[in-house]
Amino acid sequence: MTPGSNIPLAATRVAVDVAAPVRLDVSGLLLTSDGKVRSDDDFIFYNQPSGPGVTYRAGGGSAPDAIIVDTAAVPPGIEKIVVTASPDAAGQTFQGVEPTATIRDADAGSALATFTPPRLGAETALVVVEIYLRNGAWKARAVGQGYANGLAGIATDFGVSVDEEPAAAPPPAVAVGASSAPAAPAAAPSPAPSPASAVPPGSGKINLDKGRVSLRKNQTVSLVKGGRPLLSQVKMGLGWEPAHRGRDIDLDASVIAYGPQRNHLDSCYFGKLSILNGAIKHSGDNLTGEGAGDDEVIVVDLGRLPAEATGLVFTVNSFSGQKFTEVAKAYCRLIDAATGEELVRFDLTGAEPQTGVMMAKLIRQFSGEWEMTAMGEFVKSRTVRGMVKPAARAL
Repeated sequence: MTPGSNIPLAATRVAVDVAAPVRLDVSGLLLTSDGKVRSDDDFIFYNQPSGPGVTYRAGGGSAPDAIIVDTAAVPPGIEKIVVTASPDAAGQTFQGVEPTATIRDADAGSALATFTPPRLGAETALVVVEIYLRNGAWKARAVGQGYANGLAGIATDFGVSVDEEPAAAPPPAVAVGASSAPAAPAAAPSPAPSPASAVPPGSGKINLDKGRVSLRKNQTVSLVKGGRPLLSQVKMGLGWEPAHRGRDIDLDASVIAYGPQRNHLDSCYFGKLSILNGAIKHSGDNLTGEGAGDDEVIVVDLGRLPAEATGLVFTVNSFSGQKFTEVAKAYCRLIDAATGEELVRFDLTGAEPQTGVMMAKLIRQFSGEWEMTAMGEFVKSRTVRGMVKPAARAL
């Protein structure tokens, strides 16, 4: 495709992935006829991965991130979904970077069209393509419109409120490609309340530069501090308490290791306390859940993990059959093993009458750094063996 060109969509569900030689943040915005979002809930990205008819899919470091649009599920009043991309590294431009968007049949996986925006330079964010409704039929258009003020500039243009407003007016959008590409809306958006989980990425994902990070479900933190990936030994501490005082709760914490094709490499649990040549070790089984502090600890030497280990999913199971509705104060926390400093924490705030839960995942990115995402997904399984397939699907 060339800038401004369009194609009819033969598939009801389409995926738009954007690949580049650098790590990209890919996002989607649901727009009404006036070119604005209805609320911040219409901004879909890694920390807010689902909306009506539109979802964000992480590539897991082995594939590009994608925005999936189910045109049959897009609500009335939404006439366009724009797909955006921005380099993940703070301040990086598209100079020398050629991103390519591929529009696919989301179910069959076959490519419907590709588009590489031409002549990129100082832009730090792009509206790459748009999926739009015209005369009752859905189409895709190549856009390739650049912005010099990052995804925050795109989000603001389309009506998403941004918590940290720049001191000066943002620079205008930089038009890229053919003149037939539509111009960005110029009207300033009306301020709207912005939930913390919907803050646009702007200069990249949350990292560890400001100290301990407290995650909510589906939020992600990059294990980078001072611009350097964290490649030291870390501990994943998992803890819980009985919901009813006086009753013991016997849960088992585990970690499942996967390769780049979501292939199961090995599982570390109370019956196998060391895997991957000692790069991952388990502290042993806690039978009651009583007492302060972590109930079970899994030590991961990020620097010693083999190259084929690209994903780790941390799980907790109830072998005795007790449900998580009988558990209180379940959490997981990532600790720097050398200093004892707590880096990331996720408190499980909800419970379901199930016997297993996926607490968190660590994913190795193209650049070598790791990202931690809070999960809190419940599964009907009393053992780690029953978690292998659900966890693979969740990567």
